[in-house]
Amino acid sequence: MIIGGGPAGNTAATYAARLGAQVTMVERDVIGGAAHLWDCIPSKTMIATGGAMSFSRRIHGMGLEQQEAEVDIEALTSRIEGIKARLQQGTTRLLESQGVELLHGTAQLLNDHDVQVTTAEGTRVVAADAVLIATGSRPRIPTWCTTDGERILTTRECYPPRIFPESITVIGSGVTGVEFVHMFSSFGAKVTLVVSRQQVLPQKDPEVAAVLEDDFLQRGVHLLKGARATSIEREGDAVVVRCDDGRVVHSSHAVLAIGSIPNSDGLGLDAAGVEVDSSGFVTINRHCQSNVSHIYAAGDVSGKLPLSSVAAMQGRKVAEHVMGLQKVAHRHLDYDKAASAIFTEPEIADVGLAEADAFAVGRKIRVTKVPFSATPKALINNDFRGFVKIISDPATGVVLGGSIVGRHAAELISVIALAVTANLKVTDIVESLLVHPALAEALAEAAE
Repeated sequence: MIIGGGPAGNTAATYAARLGAQVTMVERDVIGGAAHLWDCIPSKTMIATGGAMSFSRRIHGMGLEQQEAEVDIEALTSRIEGIKARLQQGTTRLLESQGVELLHGTAQLLNDHDVQVTTAEGTRVVAADAVLIATGSRPRIPTWCTTDGERILTTRECYPPRIFPESITVIGSGVTGVEFVHMFSSFGAKVTLVVSRQQVLPQKDPEVAAVLEDDFLQRGVHLLKGARATSIEREGDAVVVRCDDGRVVHSSHAVLAIGSIPNSDGLGLDAAGVEVDSSGFVTINRHCQSNVSHIYAAGDVSGKLPLSSVAAMQGRKVAEHVMGLQKVAHRHLDYDKAASAIFTEPEIADVGLAEADAFAVGRKIRVTKVPFSATPKALINNDFRGFVKIISDPATGVVLGGSIVGRHAAELISVIALAVTANLKVTDIVESLLVHPALAEALAEAAE
């Protein structure tokens, strides 16, 4: 029994069914996952459109006459809905082709094996040998704020867009927050970002954050550093954000991007004896097992990295473990080697050991860095912002991690991610015969 049809749930269902399991999946919202299809895909679609608008503003540097693009909200909404529908239909067809029973409704554990499923047709109890909790998460709303879905928004309420705000205040300078800053500024909004620390992306490399901050400032984004929002209120057609240091921001809209909370309530976890931590995340081991060995958790609800790629891999590992494949060749999921990306402009991506973390524990590392400005393809693209940084072991040459800031960083990081996962050496990258001209040449140069 799988509760939740997001990347973790549908991947687990597919692999378990291929391995011979009888699989039942319950999803209350949308096959493909609410966080994936209501958050990730729409936001990245809007970011791609905003990126095209930004590019149109700088095409004069490529020998073209300047053109000013205008957004068509109806066409953009149709595009977003079309992409979501296509992905949902594809996932549904794949699951059905594998013989997975799909139930649209809610599920609650009655004990550690019996799951009560409520659908439009009624209620039934399904007995399961193993249960996977993959119910995802939802945006966190603090007690000092009440969202209205009109001008004070959660990230999930920003799309499809009804209008594009003239001005907006973004609260939260983590991954989601900076993506929304990029998106709204690309569409021409006056954006203020409330940054509780002294740099955006406080968990990232300071050099990476500096490049992004510079781009924001060039766009006219107002960075309110060292400020923590304490209240958000409507005043007519305006929104007023007040901070703990006395500063006040006025804008037409505000969006909260301050994290998420797990959808672990109402599942009957207590009845099944499943333990959760103080934040409501299901506590799991390296096999994604809860304290009840045949009840698993994966995806956002597991409290690990909130990435669709991680959720999908967790789902695959759960299927393998349930079907006994851990007794043969089975590689454990190493969260420290997960690649991640931020779809701002320029894009940001990283994987593996971070430079600051290595220095914090006194580990000796070799750090090499190459700017894209030294790469012919970046000059051809008229976009040479950013750099490639590779971290390796000075004694063995094994690649330990890396960061990329620049165009197509989310794609380029795959090379470093493969090297980190497979314990490749910098010489393996250097001696690869890469395409010229290509941005990937910077990878080989950084590995030199």
